[in-house]
Parts: sequence; C-alpha cells; structure tokens
Amino acid sequence: MPHAAPSDRHAAALDFLLGRINYERVAVLPYGDRHLKLDRMRTLLNRLGNPDAGLPIVHVAGTKGKGSTSAIVASILQAAGYDVGVYSSPHLERLEERFTINGLPCSADELVPLVDRLRPIVQQMDDAATAANDPTLSPTFFELTTALALMYFADRRVDAVVLEVGLGGRLDSTNVCQPAVTVITSISLDHTKQLGDTTAKIAAEKGGIIKHGVPVVLGQLDDAAHGVIVEIARHHGARVIDARRDFSHAYRAPHEVDAQAEAGEVDFNATLGDERLEIAGAKLRMLGEHQAANAAVAIATALELRRQGWRISIDAMRAGLAEAALPGRIEVIGRRPTVVLDVAHNVASVAALVESLRESFAARERVLVFAASKDKDAPGMVRILAPYFQRIIATEYQENPRAIPVEQIAQWCREEKKRLGLPADDQHVIACRLPQEAWRLALQWTKRDQLLCITGSFFIAAELRGPATAAAEAAATA
Repeated sequence: MPHAAPSDRHAAALDFLLGRINYERVAVLPYGDRHLKLDRMRTLLNRLGNPDAGLPIVHVAGTKGKGSTSAIVASILQAAGYDVGVYSSPHLERLEERFTINGLPCSADELVPLVDRLRPIVQQMDDAATAANDPTLSPTFFELTTALALMYFADRRVDAVVLEVGLGGRLDSTNVCQPAVTVITSISLDHTKQLGDTTAKIAAEKGGIIKHGVPVVLGQLDDAAHGVIVEIARHHGARVIDARRDFSHAYRAPHEVDAQAEAGEVDFNATLGDERLEIAGAKLRMLGEHQAANAAVAIATALELRRQGWRISIDAMRAGLAEAALPGRIEVIGRRPTVVLDVAHNVASVAALVESLRESFAARERVLVFAASKDKDAPGMVRILAPYFQRIIATEYQENPRAIPVEQIAQWCREEKKRLGLPADDQHVIACRLPQEAWRLALQWTKRDQLLCITGSFFIAAELRGPATAAAEAAATA
C-alpha cells in the first residue's frame, strides 16, 4: 500500500501481524516441537540478512520477574550511556510497546516500513509451506514480532539488546540468539501443562536458553530447579553467577505510598572472583521485595557485562535502579482512592503483590477486580487474594478466548470467603462479566481512603489500564 494514508498503512501493518497464528490468543496454549520450531525462526532471520548478527544481547528468562529484570538491566545500561533496545511481551495497550529503545516504544511510522520489508519474506515462507502441504513452516505472530524487534534494533544501531523470553525458553523464538550473558530470574509453577508440573521440569525448559561458554546469572531458585540449571550450565561450560553464592540483597520498603510516590531502598553485596562490591541504600522506584530481588539479578548482570569490558559505574547502577519503571507492575494509576494495576498472573506473583500492598500501602479497606486465564492456577491465586480484599468483583476479559468464565471465578471467591468465615454475599463478592462494568462498580464501591486493585492477568490489565488512567487524570484536573 505505497500510496495509502499513513494511518491506513499502519492499520494494514497491524492486520498483517495480528492475522498470523498467535499463541498468546488461543484458548489452549500449545508448546512442543510440532508448533514451536527454532528452524523456522532461523530461516526467517537468515532471509532477512540475520539482523541479530553482532548485536550484544542479554537474554532473560524466568517464571516471574523477567520483564522487570529486563527493564532494570536496560535502565542501568542507559544510565551508563548506552543506547538499549528491549524486546518484551505481551503489550498492554499498543503492539509497539514490545520494541523500545531507551524506554521509548517504536513509533507507528517506524513500524510500517519494517513490516513492509518483512512481508515478502513471510510470503515466500508461506508459499513454501503451501507447496509442502505443511502449515507449520509458516512463521507465527511471535516469531514475526521477534524478527521485527531485531530488525528495528539493528537499523537503529543500538549498543545493547535485552531480549525477554516469551514462553519457556528452549523452544522460544528468541532462543536463536547468541547472547553475551544469559539470565534466569526465577522458576515456579506456571504454564504447567506446557512446561511441566514440577519446578525441575520447568527448569529444564528455561535452562534451554543456556549457550556454550555464555555466563549465566541465576536468581533465587528452589533446590530442584537450581540443580537442573547448574547441571545444564556445567554441560555447556557456562560459568554461573548465583544468588545463592555470589550476590545478595536486603530491601527496605517505603510506607504509605497511597499518599505520595515513594521509593524503597536496596543494599547489594557481591563477591565475584577477587572483586567484592557493596552498594548501600540504592533507591528502587519499583515496589516490593520481589523487585529488589530482580534488581539484585540486574546488578549482577551489569557486573558480568562490566567484567566483559562494558563501562558501567556504580553510579550508573544506582541511577538505573532509581529510574527503572514498567507499566502494570504495582503501578499506582491514581490516588484518593488509590488505584493499583498489576499483571500478576500466577500464585507466586500474586503472593508478591499482596505482600507489597501490605507493607507499602496504608489503606485498611480494599476492593479487588480480578480475572484470570484458563491455563493458570486461579483457585490458588484466589486463596491468597480473598483474605486480603474485603470486596471482590470477578470479571472476564473480552479480547482473548483464554478467560475463565466469570461465574466460575466468583464461585471460587465465595467458597474461599466462606471457608475463612468472611462475608461472601453480593455486597462482598459479585460477578460482573464486562470489565468496563466491573471498573465502574469498583469505583462506586471504593471510598477515597481505600485501595482498588486490578490484577490476575496481563489481559485484564490491558483492557482496564486505559479507563483507569483516564479516570485518574480526570480526577486530578477536577
């Protein structure tokens, strides 16, 4: 569409991408060599001229924390004076959020020519798939966005790239890269149908990103997962920088964030070879002990890059922690009432959310808007959330078929409230199928000195972040 209006060309580019097989938006998430083929991704990059060649890459996997760790690593590198590209998923409001440079998303005007270059290569692969009567030869949505990210970063000649794994690790499309350092933030039970029902099995999938001779930074892992990862690293001759042995942290949470933005503080200690490093009282903008753990992994990653010759000062590390932010991570959208948006979508991340709300927010009465996906342990999340929130509005996101029916979520919430001896009538637990209606009811239920939290899934956060932000801006100017 060379002569179409810019808005039409942008819409056509998005239609082209969103028309592909998108495993983020299917009712049952597949995982396995039949669906996820690294050879297909390598073919795509080869035909594009291997845009990843020569890019210094930090490759980040983990059950939780990989997005935040990626953001903090990028913030440290940017504070050190480097131009940094970050590829992350999923997005909250705009697809271009997946490709950022120095914290700014790719613009619509930049995306269109990238897709135009990609389109004929994809057509060639589609034609080959048709000729071979093998649809698995056609690239998927996530493979195309991965390729677009690498093309964008290569075109802009960034100094470093942080690539966040989409799902698992071994079969993820990002796993064709040859990184300078590999990072595994955490391993807990999530995507169990795809990755395995024990942390050891999940570790084997995530450990699939470890490359021969490439150093690996590990966050805190349980014994089973740790043993699997260390053995994979040993097999590949990959040196391990381990939170169990080589670095540690302590966190001091801010209080009464309801009233005003406050940063926590992190102390970091590391012994790497003959080098000992201490950072005391570093400000951490992102809230929570879990973010302090992510910050420690990010600093350890920066230290490994410094060992490889990157110029990264202690001041840059401090600045990176103080400036790093990521939408949807205990994001305070508004105050009076306090509105918090969080993309927690498994038991471990929901537990971290509740702990952070408990230690950093003063509100005694709290309202929850909750939706979850069919492939998640929603009853497990409800067990953690139900005691903490006096009133719960169950809802069902609309833009993805993986949503759990709203009445099922409401039933779990009522059962858990009753089990705890807490009120579970319609004034305390209610089903509200449409997220926008759930949001309006939540505002009616939440008094100015109370807290309203939206969580359970990236998808509910995506559907309600816009309305919540608009309401907060309107209240601030009223």
